[in-house]
Amino acid sequence: MGQEDTGGTRAADRGGGVPARVLARLAVLTAIGAVIVLGFPLGQGGLLVIGAGLLGLIACVVGMWWFLAYRGVVRLCGALVAVAAPVGVVLLFARNGLWLTAVAGLLCWAVTLTCARAALRRSGPRRPRKGVAAPRPRRPALIMNPKSGDGKVERFGLVGRAEALGARVILLDPSAPADVAALARDAVADGADLLGVAGGDGTQALVAAVAVEHDLPFLVISAGTRNHFAMDLGLDRADPVRCLDALTDGEELRVDLGDVAGRSFVNTVSFGVYADVVHHPEYRDDKAGTALSLMPDLLVGEGVRRLDARVDGVPLSSQQALLISNNPYVSPDDITGDGRRPRLDDGVLGVLGIRVESAVQAADLAVRGAQSTGLTAMSAHRVEVTSDTDEIPVAVDGEALCMSTPVVCTSRPGALRVLVPRDRPGVAAPAPPIDWRRLVDLAFGRADETSEGRHCD
Repeated sequence: MGQEDTGGTRAADRGGGVPARVLARLAVLTAIGAVIVLGFPLGQGGLLVIGAGLLGLIACVVGMWWFLAYRGVVRLCGALVAVAAPVGVVLLFARNGLWLTAVAGLLCWAVTLTCARAALRRSGPRRPRKGVAAPRPRRPALIMNPKSGDGKVERFGLVGRAEALGARVILLDPSAPADVAALARDAVADGADLLGVAGGDGTQALVAAVAVEHDLPFLVISAGTRNHFAMDLGLDRADPVRCLDALTDGEELRVDLGDVAGRSFVNTVSFGVYADVVHHPEYRDDKAGTALSLMPDLLVGEGVRRLDARVDGVPLSSQQALLISNNPYVSPDDITGDGRRPRLDDGVLGVLGIRVESAVQAADLAVRGAQSTGLTAMSAHRVEVTSDTDEIPVAVDGEALCMSTPVVCTSRPGALRVLVPRDRPGVAAPAPPIDWRRLVDLAFGRADETSEGRHCD
């Protein structure tokens, strides 16, 4: 373990950009500027801008909660409130001539957050980790799913390119579901010295488990839809062809592999609301419609499911949703969307529990974010999930399954050998949470004066 992405992003971060101390000072100064802009013209509505904006946000969130959690007239009213709240704030600003104050305050705050995150990212220490030089595989076997990523396998000509590099390609038949783990084991029995996948993260995890079982290197080809695992490995998600460069000029990284009830996962395991929605067969063809149809029952109706967990022995009770990740994300907001995990080799799981039962709690979550009482973020080596039923739906890297309770999640530190191209985009340093005390120390103190040097290897 202890390996670092050596791709182009790291070199760019080290380059002669603006020093972290300068960015920190800019962040502090623009934060003061935002206060002055909104506080100085009190007679012209500085407080009104802040108050109206906050009330508009709360009203919009309450409307969205009504829209998701109820049906009929309440849902319709929720939609109207969610739309009317921001429109009302805009009209209020326009009528009272507060455009300049609002825009100036927002611009100052946007610059503050941008500079603050950049300063904290640049000043943060990085543990050095180097990829290990790897020999060229002689008999690589690659499993490719032609349906993944809206047909990326065919669109990028991956089959022909891989075969030209000496790889054996196993092309899945979309009309006949296959046991990809069995196909991978058959490839090993035929002499494969590397296993790889061009497909979604769920398929990646299944074949990765076989690679671990036989201590073989594993190749990730970013031909899925979102390719979160590939992103956190520093691979090119836009051009999966570049992933094949690892077959001729690659290096090896050791990363962790998650385990849920004996099944491997590379990204996340979801319990509760999301898993219940994904479990319905209609979800594949109509994601939005299925979610809207089920949400009222799952959030406040008869289908409400409460989950209990023990996180390294610490109880976490009555959660509506639990998300377990293979290594923690930077912040709870990063588990969805394009959030990044700064490490894949820390040997721990990220744990996010969500409990929102009313419009008030939804508003609290929107305003306070990670500080909300409805959100619990932890890290752990072992998580045991229980419920009042013998089986619960589970979404493992997006794949819908049912598992017997209790469901135990663990990490397998450094279990997976991943072959990556030596020349790859690299992993960008994730934006850290804003720590104002550290930011002020960085801007005007001496404690972090040398931290920028630690950013280099």
